[in-house]
Amino acid sequence: MHLSLHRAMLTYGGGLTLHTASSGPVSGLDTLYLRLRDGDGIEAVGEVRINIAYLNGLSPDAVLAETQAVLAGLDLSPDPLSLLAEPPPALAEATSPVRMLVDMALHDRAARQRGLPLAGLLGLAPGEAVAYPTNQTLFVSDDRTFLAQAEAYVSRGFTDLKVRIGAGELADDLRRIALLRQRFASDIKIAADANGAWNVDAALRHLERLAPFDLAYVEQPAAPAPLAELARLAEASPVPIMLDESIGSEAAAMALATAGHRLMAHLKLVKLGGIAATMRAARALEAQGVPIMIGQMNEGGLATAAVLHASAALKPRFAELYGADGILADPAEGLSYARGMVAAPARPGLGLAFRAERTRTLWEN
Repeated sequence: MHLSLHRAMLTYGGGLTLHTASSGPVSGLDTLYLRLRDGDGIEAVGEVRINIAYLNGLSPDAVLAETQAVLAGLDLSPDPLSLLAEPPPALAEATSPVRMLVDMALHDRAARQRGLPLAGLLGLAPGEAVAYPTNQTLFVSDDRTFLAQAEAYVSRGFTDLKVRIGAGELADDLRRIALLRQRFASDIKIAADANGAWNVDAALRHLERLAPFDLAYVEQPAAPAPLAELARLAEASPVPIMLDESIGSEAAAMALATAGHRLMAHLKLVKLGGIAATMRAARALEAQGVPIMIGQMNEGGLATAAVLHASAALKPRFAELYGADGILADPAEGLSYARGMVAAPARPGLGLAFRAERTRTLWEN
């Protein structure tokens, strides 16, 4: 088994600036890739974004050092499904970004070995397209940029828009959402994401002021707090509440699946540690009637494709798959965005070819 580790800084075209209440402005996506090549010539790749310390407290250097240390002690030559079912201790005990990176590469390899799109391995019926509706997000910006971006998305058929709020004054957030309603009326679905900007008491006050805009949900209006406290907020809120930052692990997602409440859940591979953990959590939550979103950070093509394949198999109520839309010179191109959908080529594995020449090789074994 030949392994190599690669790194690239991915950026968006069109002047898009990522800016949320938790991250502040972000200029690019610092991305790590793991490529596996087995004795049969099958090549598989995993991807993880590593400049997300605002989410997990881990610096890029820390994730990189841990990845190299974990890979040095792993034998990834056995059957990938066996490794996923019973991860070696070094992998099981790793942080979630490292687990996501390896998990994705193993899933890609397992599906390629079987000649299946990854979604088929995860449960998608034969012949179904690997495609799913997605929202688009409107980051913190001036009003002119905000409306221009909304116009561009709607003109391409994306009518499910999520507005980032909580980075400044609530009045500014209300004004921007009002601009959307004035321009598009009920032709679009609007949600909002506060990224945990407020405490519980402030969140309830703000949710009451957001209620007239007929929002599909407000994501993480309050900073992570005990589940009982957030459940009480959801009971009192005039707007549905979805948790994101509060679900920082598979265990946190499973806790949400065992408590009666009105909350929804946003599951991300980088928080739960990969596709396998996300599939387990999603099925547990749906079995308890908890509505879910399968989503992502802003990430490159391979990571986005992994979330797409999981979404196509699971068919969640909500999906957030916009991460690779508009990235320049992505090492794994091939996803298509149109008419409110994202689609992957009908090829084995993740369906995308990896162009290592667009990356910097860090390590080979």
